[in-house]
Amino acid sequence: VRSVMHKYLEKENEVNFDKIFNQVLGYLLFRDFCDNVSEEPVPHLKFYEEIKAYEKTECHDERRKQARDIYDNYIMKEMLSHTHEYSKEAVAHVQKYLMKNEVPVNLFEPYIEEIFHHLRGEPFRKFLESDKYTRFCQWKNLELNIQLTMNDFSVHRIIGRGGFGEVYGCRKADTGKMYAMKCLDKKRIKMKQGETLALNERTMLSLVSTGVDCPFIVCMTYAFHTPDKLCFILDLMNGGDLHYHLSQHGVFNESDMKFYAAEVILGLEHMHKRFIVYRDLKPANILLDENGHVRISDLGLACDFSKKKPHASVGTHGYMAPEVLSKGTPYDSSADWFSFGCMLYKLLKGHSPFRQHKTKDKHEIDRMTLTMNVELPESFSKELRDLLEGLLQRDIDKRLGCKGGGAEEVKCHPFFAGIDWNQVYYQKYTPPLIPPRGEVNAADAFDIGSFDEEDTKGIKLTEQDQELYRYFPLTISERWQQEVAETVFETVNTEADKLEQKRKAKQKQRFDADEKESDCILHGYIKKYGGSFASVWQTRYAKLYPNRLELHTESGSTKPELVFMDQIEEVSPDFVQFKNEQCVQVRFRDGIRDGKLILTNSDEIGLKEWALSLRAAHKESQELLGSMAKKAGKIYGTEGQRGAPDARQLAGSGMVLPGGGGGTATGGGVIAAGGPKNANGGSN
Repeated sequence: VRSVMHKYLEKENEVNFDKIFNQVLGYLLFRDFCDNVSEEPVPHLKFYEEIKAYEKTECHDERRKQARDIYDNYIMKEMLSHTHEYSKEAVAHVQKYLMKNEVPVNLFEPYIEEIFHHLRGEPFRKFLESDKYTRFCQWKNLELNIQLTMNDFSVHRIIGRGGFGEVYGCRKADTGKMYAMKCLDKKRIKMKQGETLALNERTMLSLVSTGVDCPFIVCMTYAFHTPDKLCFILDLMNGGDLHYHLSQHGVFNESDMKFYAAEVILGLEHMHKRFIVYRDLKPANILLDENGHVRISDLGLACDFSKKKPHASVGTHGYMAPEVLSKGTPYDSSADWFSFGCMLYKLLKGHSPFRQHKTKDKHEIDRMTLTMNVELPESFSKELRDLLEGLLQRDIDKRLGCKGGGAEEVKCHPFFAGIDWNQVYYQKYTPPLIPPRGEVNAADAFDIGSFDEEDTKGIKLTEQDQELYRYFPLTISERWQQEVAETVFETVNTEADKLEQKRKAKQKQRFDADEKESDCILHGYIKKYGGSFASVWQTRYAKLYPNRLELHTESGSTKPELVFMDQIEEVSPDFVQFKNEQCVQVRFRDGIRDGKLILTNSDEIGLKEWALSLRAAHKESQELLGSMAKKAGKIYGTEGQRGAPDARQLAGSGMVLPGGGGGTATGGGVIAAGGPKNANGGSN
């Protein structure tokens, strides 16, 4: 896998320190290399980890103690022994704060970039030569070949229902991690013409789920589809929603509401930084996890405003901003801050500020939103009244969160004075309500009910319908890696190490030779179709050189099958379908072998790399043969004469051509420029 994946990752510009270090599995394997493999000690990584632990510490006294320890062990000690490799500026920055007994979160920030600068050098170069990088390639290969089906999950009970389908609790079979599976029915989508909505939800989920993790949005890890369903695999929130808890618990006091408000602000900030307006903020869409922390759920109505501002009136009556209700008025994230104000009011009073006397009349609610000034009760604190007045401003320019500072304006409001937003992000504050364990904190499965199959009886899904969902499947790299790291990573690595030790001992590294010194272009396992009696798929260890493809049997007891580039007429420009497999077809010149060689690989990336490399090697050898024929023509004075030998005849005769690098190729081989034949079996 290493040979193929290294080639692929290089092409994608993924083989550099920053790209690998910033991936969960890349970081773990690089750390493993530094701790257990590297011949030279790498203290820089431990220094980095200590800084990261310091940054996450909530208690001020604890942070002061950690800062002192880091300074003594990693800075002072090295300065005294003259081994401190960092700049004077970095030292001065830390000393300046420690002298004043201050320990800000970014105290050691100047050191981070300098640590990275060192790790990017020799440690990373050595890592790329190690087995730990091979293991990274193996995991990456697994990630990029994920093709999920329903069989990859055990589906548990239903936990919710929406317009197009249901939500279930489920467990991923290979890692055991619990998720929520949201299934949308393709026929129901077609019946309600909801294709754009469904695809938009996938786009919005992929935008919020990629990059820096957000603990306050129900994010997606995978999307896949079956012939009749679209499936989103999401964070499982089994603590019910705030609307349900409001009905059970009664209204919240200011202090409890502040907890939910702070976490929701960070969720909105995450979306707005990605130019997404949520458009459906209300207590029913705020879900609790088992510990009582909250996440914003259901991005079906969310919308990207980076290129074009939306102007559609969508959302829930009683929470929609005036600009959303005014038809044809473009808006952006401003709409969410108004809805946020309505939601906070509901948590405190039990109803939206614009829904008076429990009215169900949507037009009346909308009319109130557009005209009424909200009267805030005297029982609200001064800071709270000021916050809600700021959020519920009809005039966007005067609204809190809309004056150019976004979420920062809301976070800096006096109502949130004393809140450490870093601690909110790390979910360090105690939730006011912990959902009862063992209870389903929502409607019962019986109440959720099921869809009436009759509705969609006449709906047929055509090939055109299915084509709409061609690019629907998706794996969010960071989240898959996190799942693996939390579950099976160590166990699988240990087992794989044992197996590889056994295999290496058996094969005496026959195939695993790194081919570093040779001109081997690509090597690894591949399947070829053939056999002496009945034709079957046979596994071969293949090595591709500029002039030939070697196919070794797994036992290695027989000589490899050799395919020389000059025997090949064409390598298929596209994959061909053969025996239900995607294949590369190699067509031979007339009279050579059986006319063709069929190769495949269950690993999609591997197959692509083999196809590209075979085509490139064949093209290059064709060009080389062409130039050889011209050279030969000049030497023998036969240029342009009929019957002049071509390079293939000369190569077959074992004749040495000028510029051939001092080696001959017999048996129909192509002579490639290069040094003498090397110990690893490279071509001449």
